[in-house]
Amino acid sequence: MRRCNALCAPSRSGRTSSMDDTITTLLASVRAEPQADDIEVMRLSMLDWLAVGLAGCNEPVARITRAMVLAEGGNAQATLMGGGQAPARAAALVNGATSHALDYDDTHFAHIGHPAVAVIPAALAMGEREDAPRDKVLRAALAGCEASVRIGLLLGRGHYQSGFHQTATAGTFGATIAAGLLAGLNEERMEHALGLAATRASGLRSQFGTMGKPYNAGMAAANGLECADLAALGMMSNPDAVTGVQGFVPTHHGDGDSTETPGFLMRGVSHKFHACCHGLHAALEALSGLLPIDANKVSDVQVTTHPRWMSVCNKHAPETGLGAKFSYEAVMALALSGYDTANPATFADEPMREPAIRSLMRRVDVVTDEKLTETEAKLRIKAGEVFEAHHDLSAEMALEHRRARVKKKAAILLGDMQAEAAWDVIVSDGPVAALSALLKTSAPSR
Repeated sequence: MRRCNALCAPSRSGRTSSMDDTITTLLASVRAEPQADDIEVMRLSMLDWLAVGLAGCNEPVARITRAMVLAEGGNAQATLMGGGQAPARAAALVNGATSHALDYDDTHFAHIGHPAVAVIPAALAMGEREDAPRDKVLRAALAGCEASVRIGLLLGRGHYQSGFHQTATAGTFGATIAAGLLAGLNEERMEHALGLAATRASGLRSQFGTMGKPYNAGMAAANGLECADLAALGMMSNPDAVTGVQGFVPTHHGDGDSTETPGFLMRGVSHKFHACCHGLHAALEALSGLLPIDANKVSDVQVTTHPRWMSVCNKHAPETGLGAKFSYEAVMALALSGYDTANPATFADEPMREPAIRSLMRRVDVVTDEKLTETEAKLRIKAGEVFEAHHDLSAEMALEHRRARVKKKAAILLGDMQAEAAWDVIVSDGPVAALSALLKTSAPSR
């Protein structure tokens, strides 16, 4: 198959795309030339992804998926987080699951999902196999993340509320585009790859709070490699299976908006600064402005949030650290008790067994207000006196401030020297091997 650098390269047959206008617009958006700020945000997401992935290498889902693919063997095409090499598709699976194991990776609220953990593992595995330059891998990852956001917008809230996990579903399409770009798919082959992605994409929200959730991210990354490779080998599909009759969007409760918004939407990605579900972050950011508060004096905590979060991160009385990552009650109790919610070690099982934490959790009441946006939260705390606060995650964050916070987070997870060395590799060009080599390093014990 002839390789090309642009998604819009003419197909060998010269045929006109059979895809509808929505997907044509999607493909046009991801082949657009990014601005400097778009590239910088993608670099920060790459650093963020690497830090949370290496910090999650010893999580059960990481060890299990790594053990499985190492036992299977195969061509050593791509590097695994945690050590070893495997076929590119298997590496994408392991690295996707590993980097989502801590649930500490970036989120894009426009499509209700985590772009990096589905797309970057696919881009890096394919880039390593194809020996692509680091800059090309980064740009392919940006295109894939952009595609996942736009497909997520098309799927909308109906898809998510029906029970689908858009990190996995929309992420499969983004991973396919990233892998396809690095595999050199021309327009015709890319259409077939997306058609295959439409029948391969899957992932359920019912897995939240279990190892199945990070596995969803790994599935999406591996699906992207598989669909791109099959299309490169000549497999045919129905390109209209994304949005056409009986296609993925209509059969999976898609009710979203068109994808015609100009510019790169990925620039609006939200990086996590608390090691738990992003739906909890507005409340935690609001609380951070009130601390310290004497937990012994707290008689009542009221969290006001948008109704959609009630089915996502309002677990009642969780008994495990993993469950605490999806519980307003738990994170409020932990933060008020002096635990650092930016540290993944906080979300171990032991704190959930502490009588003081269990008692404080019972004093947290969660209510909803449809007038709030999905990125807002309000707090009202009675602790002798009344404390009130409000935070909106969508408030614009200056790029310099974002860079400082992401680099600080990476330093917490990796150590100062390792985080800075990783950033130096990410911001410079050269062979992909230097980027892949970062996966072999290990984060400090937590």
